[in-house]
Amino acid sequence: MSSPTHRGERRLRGFEAAAGLLRDRIRSTGESRGFALSRLLTHWAAIVGEEVAARAQPVKVGYGKGGLGATLTLLVQGSAAPLVQMQLPMIQERVNGCYGYNAISRIHLTQTATLGFAEGQTPFALAPKTAPPPPDPAVLRAASDLSREVQDESLRVALEALGEKVLSRIRSRKG
Repeated sequence: MSSPTHRGERRLRGFEAAAGLLRDRIRSTGESRGFALSRLLTHWAAIVGEEVAARAQPVKVGYGKGGLGATLTLLVQGSAAPLVQMQLPMIQERVNGCYGYNAISRIHLTQTATLGFAEGQTPFALAPKTAPPPPDPAVLRAASDLSREVQDESLRVALEALGEKVLSRIRSRKG
């Protein structure tokens, strides 16, 4: 059973917003990727606009050796990269407005698919299967003649099928 002081402390806190509970974790995760302001991650669509946010996501902010002028890396779908490339000056201006100074001096685009390899497979329509042409009776007779002396029934049938495939392939190559 918990002590009365522990319960009392808990009651004094009351309900907290989820954002308040996660604030420290979001900040530490963002800072590990170079984001000094988690607002850039959490309010990305409001900062750059819905159209750009649908095509590009911030991945990290890298700082140079001198500490001046950071590089913002954006993850972009391959097909949307030219559109985002044209909007880089506007994106840089809005991101720097979020920081309050010219923190970002360069934006690097990384092109990728939105889905993983397994999910992003292009659905190819399979051609409808057509029935193979009937085998040539002469090929069937030749295959049967080659395997006639085999006593084991299952082996004879397998050899006939193999002979038919080999002989029909030779015949199709010749003419």
